[in-house]
Amino acid sequence: MAASNGMQWFVLKVASNREDAVRDALERKIKIEGLNDIIGRVLVPTERSKSVKQGHVRHIERKLYPGYVFVEMFLNKDGTVIERAHFMFRDVQGCGDFIGQRAEKGTQAKPLPMQPKDVDNMLKIIEKGEGGAHVKVEFSKGDQVKIREGPFENFEGAVEEIFPDKGVVRVIVTIFGRSTPLDLEYWQVEKADS
Repeated sequence: MAASNGMQWFVLKVASNREDAVRDALERKIKIEGLNDIIGRVLVPTERSKSVKQGHVRHIERKLYPGYVFVEMFLNKDGTVIERAHFMFRDVQGCGDFIGQRAEKGTQAKPLPMQPKDVDNMLKIIEKGEGGAHVKVEFSKGDQVKIREGPFENFEGAVEEIFPDKGVVRVIVTIFGRSTPLDLEYWQVEKADS
């Protein structure tokens, strides 16, 4: 799951709200300048979710690390960025320095690679996001909710369990004096008026 072909991951500072534009520009330049041998993937990790409010579903994509782009690449043996890549990064508008760059007087900066566990966490988040959006719920366990639609419309109950992967919430309602669990889709319930 970590870097491929022995490359390491580095975090590049970029201008705010320009992460996608910088990533796209870098990918174009890598292809045009033939840098695929020293630079692998260029990523902007995002999280996709659905928000259900008043029966309307909104799809939201949120950047997990605003102001940063993740770059997989090789370095020189001395830990500096390979010259061809160094100039390419300088040419892309909105690119800053790599996180953790340190330079000794009169030498080129040496970026610090990401720790393997941090790389694995980032890649897991990205892979999870590619599986589709998860639903962002406006309530949590124990909240009082009112059923908006279906055979139990206007019944009120308490949220017992939430199943984000299925888009379902389990609500305990009282029917004929007995507590009964109902599995309902998120859009079928709303917070009860306090």
